[in-house]
Amino acid sequence: MIAHVLEILSGFVGHLILSMGYAGIALLMAIESACIPLPSELIMPFAGAVTIPAIAATYHAEPLNLWAAAVAGAIGCNLGSVVAYFVGARLGRPFLERTRWVRFFVTPHELERVDRWFASHGSIMVFFARLMPVVRTFIALPAGIARMNQAKFHIYTFAGSLPWCLALGYAGQRLGANWEHIRVYFHRFDFVLGIVIVVGAVWFVRSRLQAMKTHATL
Repeated sequence: MIAHVLEILSGFVGHLILSMGYAGIALLMAIESACIPLPSELIMPFAGAVTIPAIAATYHAEPLNLWAAAVAGAIGCNLGSVVAYFVGARLGRPFLERTRWVRFFVTPHELERVDRWFASHGSIMVFFARLMPVVRTFIALPAGIARMNQAKFHIYTFAGSLPWCLALGYAGQRLGANWEHIRVYFHRFDFVLGIVIVVGAVWFVRSRLQAMKTHATL
């Protein structure tokens, strides 16, 4: 299951990068940063692999430059973050607090905690969040809700995204032609990952329901 999904995503990622080059990298990374979970762990390693002339030739494409690919990825992160930031800034706390299905995922207490974090450590939060899987996809939304200074937000978004994109691109370059074969190993982890996902989902739903019940009694 997971391997099949990764295969579809890999095909989509590969097609855009091969057909659009650096613009394709920027577009894909923008999608990820707009709160759409398109893994950069697929995007940048493929871009890194295409920096090798022999691999680029197998796709009938011009080889990419690793640093240029990383910069394109970081720029894409900034572009996609604009969307998520302004959604958070436009809708803000009132929308989240009065929308029941949103409160299921983010409690008022957590919103207050995020506000405090951004008030005192907003810049460094954005920087380190860009170096963390999953979290990096959604960090622009709370930044917008907290109305973090936009100039600082984009500076730290780029500063955190560049080493992330460069590291993944370098990994893809080092793995070379063999990087695509890694996805085969996901078959072996389907069962374990399935259990982890189910247990995690049960824990999350239970904790959300308890938090909503506690808040309702206050």
